[in-house]
Amino acid sequence: MTPEEHEQAVYLLGPWLIGSAIDILLQGIIIVQVAHYFNWYRDDDIPLKLAVAVLALITSLKSIQSFALLWIQFIDHFADLEAAVRLSYTTWWQSGNPLMVASIGLYVQTYFVWRLFMISGRSWLPPLVLAPIFLLAYAAIAIATFYISQEDEPAISRWFATHLSCTFSGDILLSTTTAYYLIQSRQDVLPQTVGLLNALIRLTFTTAAPAAVCAMLNLIFSQLYDGTDRLVSTAFNQAIPKLYATSMMWTLNARRRIRAEYESGRGGMNLASYSSHAGPAGRSRGVLSTTMEFEHTASQMQPDVRDSESTEDDDRTALASQASTSGKETILRGSREGG
Repeated sequence: MTPEEHEQAVYLLGPWLIGSAIDILLQGIIIVQVAHYFNWYRDDDIPLKLAVAVLALITSLKSIQSFALLWIQFIDHFADLEAAVRLSYTTWWQSGNPLMVASIGLYVQTYFVWRLFMISGRSWLPPLVLAPIFLLAYAAIAIATFYISQEDEPAISRWFATHLSCTFSGDILLSTTTAYYLIQSRQDVLPQTVGLLNALIRLTFTTAAPAAVCAMLNLIFSQLYDGTDRLVSTAFNQAIPKLYATSMMWTLNARRRIRAEYESGRGGMNLASYSSHAGPAGRSRGVLSTTMEFEHTASQMQPDVRDSESTEDDDRTALASQASTSGKETILRGSREGG
């Protein structure tokens, strides 16, 4: 192998090897996360369970595709470097890889937009702002996939930049908007509930950070290098869908830990013990659903606490009034008997 061929193997095939290895590694983490989910949250609603099952299926299929891709590149074309390199343009399973990656990303982004919709009190404004950004990103990668089959490098670069820019900006906007609504909720809650909301805010950014950083690096390297000589960005592109999937499962499974920490801080009080009430603006209050019990009810739970405390105060006032009345009657009875 000449030095030029070695450089081609390193920069045009190496990123596929590294990215696919990360893909398969992260799939193992996702399998563990999914197993924990079905073990810990057996009472979750059927739609959410189906969403998790579909996520497990599509990420598993993606890992199978990554393994097959490596086998074809490095085994079937072991002695034919040029043919192995050209697989990126001539085969559907490799030229269509960016669209597969984006499909998993869009699936997870849809979940997080729905989560934001619930956190915002079912406001349609956040989804109406975010949905066009993510749909534009998906349309851009679909167009880029077409140009990959045409081997039009300038067009591929432009549409990849559009896709990755929209994805990165959409993820940042999604995280900051989610944090904004959680911070707004914190203003009207009792001190013991602030810790719960702070935990949700931290969770929002920690789960979003890995995929956002990977998307940023993907964007940078896709613009730094021409795809004909170096495919460094491919390594990051292969990892993105699994990072999205782990962030979704991380968010869902974190409910168990947050619940334990919150109930410990509350002296063992169970979150699900609150009763249902009707609150202002018609928002449902109280009962903490097992599906999104922390995400979309944290800001709505507190009125029940206050209602409960108000009821307890009323009960104490009534008891004090009854005791005072009873005492007065005893004194009057004693004075009459003495007279």
